[in-house]
Amino acid sequence: MSAPDLESPRPLRKPGDTDAVTFSWADVDAGLYGLARVASGMGADGETSTSGLAVGFLGRETLGAIVSSPSEDLVATTAAPLERWTVRGSGELDFELVFEAITPPVTYSGRQALVKAGGMEGYEQLCRVSGTMEGRPVSGLGQRGHSWGNPDWEKIVLTRTVSAWFEDGGVALGLVRSTKADHHADEAAWGAYFSPEGSLQVDEVRLSTTTDEAARQVRAGIELYIEKDAEYPFRGAGEVLTGSTLELGALRMDVAFFRWHIEGRTGVGRYDIIRRT
Repeated sequence: MSAPDLESPRPLRKPGDTDAVTFSWADVDAGLYGLARVASGMGADGETSTSGLAVGFLGRETLGAIVSSPSEDLVATTAAPLERWTVRGSGELDFELVFEAITPPVTYSGRQALVKAGGMEGYEQLCRVSGTMEGRPVSGLGQRGHSWGNPDWEKIVLTRTVSAWFEDGGVALGLVRSTKADHHADEAAWGAYFSPEGSLQVDEVRLSTTTDEAARQVRAGIELYIEKDAEYPFRGAGEVLTGSTLELGALRMDVAFFRWHIEGRTGVGRYDIIRRT
């Protein structure tokens, strides 16, 4: 599939179909962190609509949030497919950012466990990010993800999106807990490993999480068996830097940015949980 084809929005054919693009970023030196999501979907009446979601942080302070339908306060454009994009927010949170890919995409699709459990296919890329947020300069790292499908929240308890970013690569994880799963360890999982030598899908993903009394993520540990016959896992641990909870109708989203310590290196990334309320 060509870059423009992979980048293009997927057609919405039946109620529940969704196509979404998510941008996330962190400038550790400036203490600036943020997340933006632009989505289109088909409702139960067969009508299509767009929505926008964004939240930004300065240290532990929430700078502002955008929850908009239609997504007129949040606009994402593609300058070069799979290479360069811009995303702009206005209103309660003002930002204008340029994302430049530093890795090729790694996809999740077909009959993979994550897709069967969550109903969404897609891909993730790591990026370098520059621009402004609330008048402050941003220069850091981030991620862009594109997903499409038809998630059935009657069968999903929660989803997890986890990532760790370094100047030359990092990791991205996705997990879904279905109503048939009893524990964290039973969640369907997918992972990607990004490095200067290439990007690839991770064979085995293990994630452990410590939460607070409100079930918000506080600390986490990861173990990734990057190759099927790997003798030892790629290990790391992280702790929350900042975050917030967004109430989205029937769903609750716990947005968090983490400092990660992985194989002797320190990076930054995000760990989000979306669950039914």
